[in-house]
Amino acid sequence: MKYIFGPVSSRRFGASLGVDLSPGAKCCNFDCLYCELGKGRVKDAIENPPTVAEVARELKTALEEFPNIDVITLTAKGEPTLYPNLKELVARVNELKTTQKTLILSNGTVALYPERLAALKGLDIVKFSLDSAVAKTFRRIDRGLENYDLSKIIEGMAKFRAEFRGELVMETLVLAGFNDTEAEFSALNEAFARIKPDRIDISTLDRPPAYDVGGVSEERLRELARLITAAPVFVATRHPLAQKMDYSLEELEKLLALRPQSKFDVENNFSEAAKSNLNALLERGITRRETLAGMEFYRV
Repeated sequence: MKYIFGPVSSRRFGASLGVDLSPGAKCCNFDCLYCELGKGRVKDAIENPPTVAEVARELKTALEEFPNIDVITLTAKGEPTLYPNLKELVARVNELKTTQKTLILSNGTVALYPERLAALKGLDIVKFSLDSAVAKTFRRIDRGLENYDLSKIIEGMAKFRAEFRGELVMETLVLAGFNDTEAEFSALNEAFARIKPDRIDISTLDRPPAYDVGGVSEERLRELARLITAAPVFVATRHPLAQKMDYSLEELEKLLALRPQSKFDVENNFSEAAKSNLNALLERGITRRETLAGMEFYRV
């Protein structure tokens, strides 16, 4: 298939069929330092985009073969919200899906364009990137086609959240020497508190970047993630903690009140005793299990 790929498995969203809206070449209004697609000339339009009919035809076939996937992901070799017929495509995908949820992976600049942003309201899950809430750092990392006004992007995201009936996920990728400080994460937490997402994903480099930059250690990633209190946080790492954590009933209740824990955290980082205590809190109704954009969290 030319436009549909997968299924691929993701800890964050489950089994996914991807829809590539710029199959010919990378097309993005950012030239991010960390981009796994390599360096590229920034653009504000997808060259030779597929038609809605072409995408729908392939998606229909793929869904017949893989009916039990979790999400249909609108993506691109770059920024999918540059696709010119996005509203029409979202409507067509919604006609074709059955039990699946729809998802888009966006760099967030669409928040500056109300007409394009409105098309996203037809989706089940929207994921925006926000690598920094400090304008200077934002420009250094994401290297936009224009000198985008970061405050207006955050304002647009917050407005979208207030009107959007689906689930909103924010993502921050941490680079060493750029956005890996307490001050950066304090500013991010303030921005996230304004936006009010359902979930925040924090990650670092795990694939070769376009430019000579580096990620941070998993320990540092977790330290920084603890500074985010505006919404449940998922720390995207490849490895569980070296030492399983023991929590008493009281410690666990306090932890979950302050910081919801993902199913991945529990399965990989909790001792057997801590897991048993979690089950006891669930049975008593003190804690609850919630699904946020396809990922399970435990919270008080």
